[in-house]
Amino acid sequence: MARKHPKHGPYDDVQPEDEAPAPAAPCWLCGRPTGKTIVWHHPVPKSRGGRNVVPMHPICQQTVTASFTNSELQRHGMDVEGLLADPAVRKFVDWVAKKDPDFTATITKKQR
Repeated sequence: MARKHPKHGPYDDVQPEDEAPAPAAPCWLCGRPTGKTIVWHHPVPKSRGGRNVVPMHPICQQTVTASFTNSELQRHGMDVEGLLADPAVRKFVDWVAKKDPDFTATITKKQR
């Protein structure tokens, strides 16, 4: 029996050429627009009951996980200002503010 409708519909998700691409989501930590690579980070770790995700640069996500334990991240929750109060994180955000959105670099290991 033939199908009434095609298995795969028309290409609705293709953007017309005259439209500009959607603006990049800003990074949750540094506020810069995200580049080609976006990491969807759980501000409250999944192991601590976190369900929400936020867009971040890979280097920003690495800095957060290297600077804070899961317990500390659970206490801060979705409050980015609490994370920025840490001097090491503030220094990093000030440094990375002038970098390209796709900038990557080696970061320090966890200080524990």
